[in-house]
Amino acid sequence: MSFRLKLYIQIALDIQELPGAHNLHRWVEAALTGAKYKGKQAELTIRMVNEKESADLNEAYRYKKGPTNILSFPFAAPIKISPLGDIVICAPVVIREAINLGINLDAHLAHLVVHGVLHLLGHDHDNEDKANIMESLEIRILAWLGYPDPYGDLQDS
Repeated sequence: MSFRLKLYIQIALDIQELPGAHNLHRWVEAALTGAKYKGKQAELTIRMVNEKESADLNEAYRYKKGPTNILSFPFAAPIKISPLGDIVICAPVVIREAINLGINLDAHLAHLVVHGVLHLLGHDHDNEDKANIMESLEIRILAWLGYPDPYGDLQDS
């Protein structure tokens, strides 16, 4: 790793199933490494929130009603500096998704953290070509972390 990671973690709810700081740090580091991050330092915040906070942010910034699993807020600066931005994860939504999909919660959270970090780095999935690039990166990074392809079942159906 050729960069120094400053990860700030904010837990704004009381849920026992949430991953520890070590896992969050490992997932962010893997995403930055897998995306070939070129900076000397990376700084970002991950905030775990309840459904109300997620819904409020989703409506304010995406003009969509209701909570969502993850929101990424890239830091926009006129020059390249270390703050990448913020990632907001709605823990109750993510837990429900993992249960409904029958997947491991850590695997699902790892995927969402990787996905969020890639958004902070400028990746997007607003068209098929960009989506293929981003998903390929996610699959490779998650495999390196020991997690299964999160799109495997979706691609088979």
